[in-house]
Amino acid sequence: MFDLFSWSHILILLVVALVVVGPKDLPRLMNMAGKWAGKARSMAAEFRRSFDEMARESELAELRKEIDNLKKNNPISDIANDMTGMQAEINSSMEAVSTVPASTAPTSTVPVSEAVEPRSGEFEVTDTARPAASGGSPS
Repeated sequence: MFDLFSWSHILILLVVALVVVGPKDLPRLMNMAGKWAGKARSMAAEFRRSFDEMARESELAELRKEIDNLKKNNPISDIANDMTGMQAEINSSMEAVSTVPASTAPTSTVPVSEAVEPRSGEFEVTDTARPAASGGSPS
């Protein structure tokens, strides 16, 4: 509170006030000084509150503006429109695939020459049966 003055400065001011004002009027002077200090504090607090309120209102105005922009742009409806367009493309491609005659449809996507050999312990799955090995019993 008394960062401006040290205790020795305050003591000197009190002695001077006692000599100048006198012991009879000193309590009234101190009371008046206290009221002025209280008024100054309340005015400073009110100024700080109003400044904080203005800052809060500006932040709220920015948030409202941002919310209005989000409402205008509405990214969820954009995503829904994109999904609807994708679904229509998928449906049209599925219809195109289902209308291809069976004779022109490819039977296998991997050529036989590029087929991968199964690892040990796995079986090769094919559409046709393998010819039986000729001769002898299995070893």
